[in-house]
Amino acid sequence: MRSSIYEFKKDDAIRFANQMGTKIKPRGSELQLLDCPYCHGAVKGDKYTFSINLETGMFKCLRASCGIKGNMITLAKDFDFSLGTEVDEYFRGLKQFKRIAQVKIETKDGAVEYLKGRGIPEEITRKYEITLRPDNQNVLIFPFKDEKGIIRFIKYRNMTFKKGDNGSKEWCESDCKPILFGMAQCNLENKTLIMTEGQIDSLSVAAVGIENAVSVPTGKNGFTWVPYCWDFLGQFNELIVFGDHERDEITLLDEMTKRFRGTVKHVRPEDYKDCKDANEILQKYGKDQVKACINNAVPVPLNTITEIADVEEIDMSKIEKLPTGIRELDRQLKGGLSFGNVHIIGGKRGDGKSTFASQIIAHALKSNYSCLIYSGELLQSHVRSWLDSQIHGPKNVCENTDLFGDKYYFVSNTKRKIIGEWYRGRAFIYNGDCIETDEREDLLKTVENAIKQNGCRVILLDNLMTALDLTLDQESDKYEKQSHFVKQLARLAKSYKVCILLVAHRRKNNDKYESDANDEISGSGDITNLAGTVLSYDRYSKKEIEAAPEKEKSRRLIISKDRISGNINNKGINLNYCEKSKRIYGDIDDVEEDYGWDITKDDFIDDSDGNLNPFLEG
Repeated sequence: MRSSIYEFKKDDAIRFANQMGTKIKPRGSELQLLDCPYCHGAVKGDKYTFSINLETGMFKCLRASCGIKGNMITLAKDFDFSLGTEVDEYFRGLKQFKRIAQVKIETKDGAVEYLKGRGIPEEITRKYEITLRPDNQNVLIFPFKDEKGIIRFIKYRNMTFKKGDNGSKEWCESDCKPILFGMAQCNLENKTLIMTEGQIDSLSVAAVGIENAVSVPTGKNGFTWVPYCWDFLGQFNELIVFGDHERDEITLLDEMTKRFRGTVKHVRPEDYKDCKDANEILQKYGKDQVKACINNAVPVPLNTITEIADVEEIDMSKIEKLPTGIRELDRQLKGGLSFGNVHIIGGKRGDGKSTFASQIIAHALKSNYSCLIYSGELLQSHVRSWLDSQIHGPKNVCENTDLFGDKYYFVSNTKRKIIGEWYRGRAFIYNGDCIETDEREDLLKTVENAIKQNGCRVILLDNLMTALDLTLDQESDKYEKQSHFVKQLARLAKSYKVCILLVAHRRKNNDKYESDANDEISGSGDITNLAGTVLSYDRYSKKEIEAAPEKEKSRRLIISKDRISGNINNKGINLNYCEKSKRIYGDIDDVEEDYGWDITKDDFIDDSDGNLNPFLEG
């Protein structure tokens, strides 16, 4: 099976079988699965009736009562199975980008003359295929082509715009795939990439004979392009940031230092010569100064020591905190869980640690943070179901009765779809189905890449024991492995200023709530020593429930450590549980709090056939 977007690979069939959790056996050119994922015939004794052709990717079930047929894209749609970012976006509808007509672009004289006035020679304007809108000759078109020369994104510039005019100076087509401008013109044998904020700035660098000048699609604060250019960035060893110089800062530099995997350099502030950007330097000081900016670029300093006298005093009240949504907890933590730290959520098995951790993620999404979840015990669909219920809240939930007459609650498909669109691009889950060796290292790598590539600020790892593959490296003590793992998490939290939540089990047979909960976390002592906050979420003791029966369905949250506030609360905060929404809330919290998810937007109207061709004469 081959299309312009997806080409079948044998590994995809094997990964699918692993995700389904079913046994497999090869037979000729077929991969047979023990159980059909559609009809589940194995339960009735019909085993290995479902097969995937390892040459074409086509599948079929031989059971007469089923007879399902299709291909890998069908499986991707039906079972939430990933075939890669681009395939997921296109075929599974995870993100529908505008399809742009691929036509030969004719550079207009008006574009040439305008850019000549900005110091850009005609050959550069034609090389980058800058042209004019057919319906408005005062508007430039910048076509963004990927490495294959396919137009993915389009940006416009009003050449007659003056400060104070109505309308916009620059804008882009809605729903186009965000990529870097100038990718198609790059020489991949040259391992240095220059990045500017504006398109005319990247053209200014190209104008002086320097290769590989690209610019971002949506300005200094827009990094939605990173996931779609991640592989492209990985082909370069060095990145020179030539952002706009504003208020003694260089735009793009801070984010790209965090995200780029190679060496990051930047233009020296003095080489801007009081200019804002590359094009202003070109017009005011000429080509030699633009070249000097690139040639004199310096690495971002990686200082490991500094003068103590130069260390700035931190205003503890201004440290970034993640509100948990539990108001009494946030009050005692002076605002919530601090960024730059690992926070431990401990407790006994089955007491609801995962539900409590999911509640924090739900509130983090409400606070507009991007999140990554790793769950070693729950299916991805279960994680989402629980999270969606907490985000939805108890109002207007659906109710049904099971085979035993017991009530259960769920979110409707319509509301679930709206919630999914609300957190799209901000909520991610670790997919470890294809990991066969050294899960610990792969998980750490995935967390770091999610921080850099997807901008995740809140990470939930549930739980410590499943995050470690304790069967590996048998000669190493398990506590050493735990210590190493948590140290690496602490490094990531501090380096990237993120908030990491780590769920850990309480030691077995320990029912002493009055003891130090730090010592009760199962595993190495380094686990709690390295943590910024240690919370313990547990049931009340039998004795306490006998004295107050209403506490049977409640939980107690103990703060046994908080590095920032220094607060310890061994008596605990009483927390309640809402069966309808799976929400956990304190005595002074509103269980019906609105998370703001029920909002729909329609900023762009599609044309009749789904194709976009701004180059065509009207």
